[in-house]
Amino acid sequence: MPTSLELQIKTLPNLPGVYQYFDKEDVIIYVGKAKNLKKRVSSYFTKTHENGKTRILVKKIVRIEHVVVDTETDALLLENNLIKKYKPRYNVLLKDDKSYPWICIKKERFPRVFSTRRVIKDGSEYFGPYTNMKTVHALLGLIKELYPLRTCTYDLSQQKIDADKYKVCLEYHLGNCKGPCEGYQHEDNYQDEIRAIRSIIKGNFKESLEKLQNIMLDFASQMKFEEAQKIKDKLASLQNYQAKSTIVNPSINNVDVFSIISDDTHGYANFFKVMNGSIVQSYTTEIKKKLEETDKQLLELFIVETRNRFNSLSREVYVPFKVNLGESIKVTIPKLGDKKRIVDLSERNAKYYRMEQFKQIKIVDPERHVKRIMSQMQKDLRLHEEPRHIECFDNSNIQGTHPVAACVVFKDGKPSKKEYRHYNIKTVEGPDDFASMEEVVFRRYKRLLEEKEPLPQLIVIDGGKGQLSSALKSLDVLGLRGKIAIIGIAKRLEEIYYPGDSIPLYLDKKSESLKIIQFLRNEAHRFGITFHRNKRSKSAIQSELEQIPDIGNQTITNLLRKFKSAKRVKEATFDELKEIVGLSRAQKIHKFYQKEKE
Repeated sequence: MPTSLELQIKTLPNLPGVYQYFDKEDVIIYVGKAKNLKKRVSSYFTKTHENGKTRILVKKIVRIEHVVVDTETDALLLENNLIKKYKPRYNVLLKDDKSYPWICIKKERFPRVFSTRRVIKDGSEYFGPYTNMKTVHALLGLIKELYPLRTCTYDLSQQKIDADKYKVCLEYHLGNCKGPCEGYQHEDNYQDEIRAIRSIIKGNFKESLEKLQNIMLDFASQMKFEEAQKIKDKLASLQNYQAKSTIVNPSINNVDVFSIISDDTHGYANFFKVMNGSIVQSYTTEIKKKLEETDKQLLELFIVETRNRFNSLSREVYVPFKVNLGESIKVTIPKLGDKKRIVDLSERNAKYYRMEQFKQIKIVDPERHVKRIMSQMQKDLRLHEEPRHIECFDNSNIQGTHPVAACVVFKDGKPSKKEYRHYNIKTVEGPDDFASMEEVVFRRYKRLLEEKEPLPQLIVIDGGKGQLSSALKSLDVLGLRGKIAIIGIAKRLEEIYYPGDSIPLYLDKKSESLKIIQFLRNEAHRFGITFHRNKRSKSAIQSELEQIPDIGNQTITNLLRKFKSAKRVKEATFDELKEIVGLSRAQKIHKFYQKEKE
């Protein structure tokens, strides 16, 4: 570490704040926050970083600047603002160029209610932004159905209405507007409807439901059943919309819910806004990791950025684990009940989003998809390198007859069928799976070494500890133990065994790593059993022809090459047989089958 940097680090304060790293071009390459600036910055230069990008970052640091703040909340906000301003190369940047839709209640006499993507500071009320235009359309459709409002852009001042400047339009005749332009609707009545609409947009349906219920009962008591039925239809629409949006206990009000799941390269974060038990906003995004960011760091950044973007003033957030957001925001980590269910739902949304992203990546960026799966397998199976080349072995025999083995090869998680190999067991007598496995593994890798072909990063043995030990004997003889990772998979509970470890590993049943290993194992079994069946069938055919006196193996081969089966040989005419094997042998075959018929 250069002397100037060492001095800078030694003089850093033990206080909360934000630090900035500059490169030799005096460009900010990283911005970070810390509870203790001195400890955090020192850790970059004193510990060994596994992540290659972090090592490169540290090498490029030439100068450090810092800002001391009062609280962690201030540090979070300042870090977020600096990242957005300078866009440092090594920082996770939560940016989204999309302009999201808002619902606007226009500041005017007889306000209009409409959707917009532009927020103009003219005193109008804006609700949102919404991440899904379908939600906006559904909400505006509900509002239009419940409360007929004007859609025209006229200046409905009292003077112009009194002067009969305007005439009602088609919307009035269709029942979509009550005609305030001609004074058919009073302003107080219109403002009452705007207040109800404001409550509905905020997720508070209770007031509107009670009001409509009372109006319906009033109409019914006055025998105005048609009007009562219209209000009942509106009530049904409002209750239906509320039923679709209510997820948790209605007592949960004005809360932000956040969750995150991640893999080696990306995080997937979800946000819910809950009002009166209803999810009124939802947002999910992908965050690309730049260094060694933890889920906690990513979630803290996502919370600050998202609350800022969506103008959230909620004083409480629900999260799956502890995060530091300062003293002004209450952080709740639910353990059970409705609160826990809403956090679980948020995590489920993040997982579904991740799956959708994987499907898209598989199509548009297959190399990234392969890299992710290989990286996950390396992590799940505790390997030293990505298993880009995997080979799997399986034995097949029935009561010791026709013992065979199969080797299947996967490249980048997919079958490479041209490299599959069958093996006839040569040195083993009787049904001995362990000895058969030892022979096949030895033959396979002895040949690859002799031909200087690339060796796999992982060998999978179909079987438990016994088969794995047998395969290891061959690797020992060839000097390959420790150079190639090897595991065994037992069928019963899908246990994965490692050399020298009696306790198996159990992977999550839904994990992609396990699915690839199962695919390998099933493919090896299918390939081996097919070869085994073909060999048995061929043997059965040959055994029948071998019963014919004075007929040798070459004659049997010639007959099968022509007629394909013993049955067709039996049905062949004397002339057809004579053409293939000659007069003398044709007479013997014909005579043999004539005797069978007698």
